[in-house]
Formats: sequence, C-alpha cells, structure tokens
Amino acid sequence: MADESNAGPVAAAAATDAEVKTPAAKKRRSPRPQKAASEPAQLKTPAAKRRAYTEQEKSEKLKLIETQVTEGSTLKDAIKVAGISEQTYYHWKGAAKPVGQKDTKGTKPLPAGDELADLVQLEEENQRLRKLLAEKLRAENAELRKRLGLD
Repeated sequence: MADESNAGPVAAAAATDAEVKTPAAKKRRSPRPQKAASEPAQLKTPAAKRRAYTEQEKSEKLKLIETQVTEGSTLKDAIKVAGISEQTYYHWKGAAKPVGQKDTKGTKPLPAGDELADLVQLEEENQRLRKLLAEKLRAENAELRKRLGLD
C-alpha cells in the first residue's frame, strides 16, 4: 500500500508550477463598434411596431390578394406583395365573411336530455355492432378450425 504522507515529486512539481504562474496584467479589448441605426432589420422581431389598418384598407388588401391569385400568382406571393402575414390574411378573411357564410356547426346546442338520449342510442348501436362482429369472428374461427382439422 502506498504511503499517503509521501507526496514526493508530485508535491514539488505543484509548488514550482504555482511559482511560475504569476498573474500578469490583463489585456484590454477595444469596445465593439456599434451598428448603424439606419440598417434595415433582416428579420421581423417581436418588438416590431404593429400597424393598425382601417376596414377599408383591409378590404382593399384582401381584394388585391384575390385578384393576384386569380391572375395566377400563388397565395403566399400575393400575401407577401400585400405586405401582411399569412396569419393576418386568414384572420381578416375569417372576419370578413358574412354571418350567413360562417360555419354553423353546433351553433344551436342540444338540450341535455337530447344529448343523453343520443348517447344512449349510440351505446346501444355500439353493443349491437360488437355482438355482430363477435359472431362473425366465431364463425370464421370455426370454419378455419374445420379446414385445418383441429376440431
């Protein structure tokens, strides 16, 4: 077993390394040049100022996009030319639909009693279909067993 109190050459080497490495004065770096304020931002930032459009401007941009699409331009290109985002386009388009054209799925909620009756009816149909499937599978299994001679 090694003698732990005897550090020997390792301790001497550590002592000489400590003497050699004296801290020198730190070098100072010149400050970074600041970017010019007139440079256009390459990417849109979340802090970009939002523009509020009037209803007339919205409808004009939507019409412009529609005409460009009918002329053969892609929707993305037409939206880009109009200067709005895709999300804004779809938001405006959805808001511009007349009330009669909006999706009417589930606009009239069913009373709780009707929902319960529908649920009971679906459960009954589900049970009937499960029984029918089970019968078909049993018949198919029996036929396969006969063909294989397992019965």
